[in-house]
Amino acid sequence: MKVGGQAVIEGVLMMGKKVVVAVRNSEGKIVIEEIAKKSPSQSKFFKIPFLRGIVSLFYSLYYGIYALDRSAEISSGQKMKKSETFWSIFLAVVMAVGLFIISPVMITNLLGFLKQNEFLFSLTEGLIRIAMFLIYVGIISFLKDVKRIFQYHGAEHMSIHTYEAGEELTVENAVKHSTIHPRCGTNFAMIFLIASIIVFSLLGIVKPNSLAWRVVIRVVFIPLVIGVAYEFLRISARRSKISKIFILPGLLLQKLTTAQPDESQLAVAIAALKEAISEENSADAQVDHEGPEFFG
Repeated sequence: MKVGGQAVIEGVLMMGKKVVVAVRNSEGKIVIEEIAKKSPSQSKFFKIPFLRGIVSLFYSLYYGIYALDRSAEISSGQKMKKSETFWSIFLAVVMAVGLFIISPVMITNLLGFLKQNEFLFSLTEGLIRIAMFLIYVGIISFLKDVKRIFQYHGAEHMSIHTYEAGEELTVENAVKHSTIHPRCGTNFAMIFLIASIIVFSLLGIVKPNSLAWRVVIRVVFIPLVIGVAYEFLRISARRSKISKIFILPGLLLQKLTTAQPDESQLAVAIAALKEAISEENSADAQVDHEGPEFFG
């Protein structure tokens, strides 16, 4: 059975036979909450190529946002207002689309000599998008709170490596493993950025597009790029020599998005994973042991 997870505030979300979040509260105790009794892998849409990428990303975001809210509440001991969560998500989506989808098109359009060559336009735009993403990740990696999350990100990967190696889930075993994992959402992000260059170039192969049409295409066809990127991510999980080419940029980027955790953080990740793969309260769940490629 494949498992995956996400780092949250002072904790880790894990998806296995069920979905759980483990967070260390202000008193130093590990609080574990079950978010869903059944794995989302039971959805029939996980078996449909390209569409399953959108479904997997939806579940990762849906559970991830909920777990992020709960982790903030558990770690701080304060309740969050639903209105605050909604507007935070809305602004984050608008900023992400504006910064990483629309603005690279606008910048590239200033280079007039590229307007009549859709491939060179998309290539230049894609490189600008990747550069902006790398700069963004590099900047936030210096923030204290983000560093803590990156440490939990590393702890999540180390605990999953321990599980996949068939070892007992203990801190002592986990410390031997890497903070880098090929099925990480960071890998997906890099594959998405590269896939967008290919997809948008092909969409403009008939004739050069206007600025307005290029912007519309970039927004409307985001689901298609997600689907393509996800299939590449599944291929990369096989860890063949060829697949390593696809994931190398993402593996290098994980040097920024993960950090070496301390033992207390590893303990939280292990507690989350143990609960996520436990049989308790999940006897009626027919889990797909091939699993979807959850973002690790």
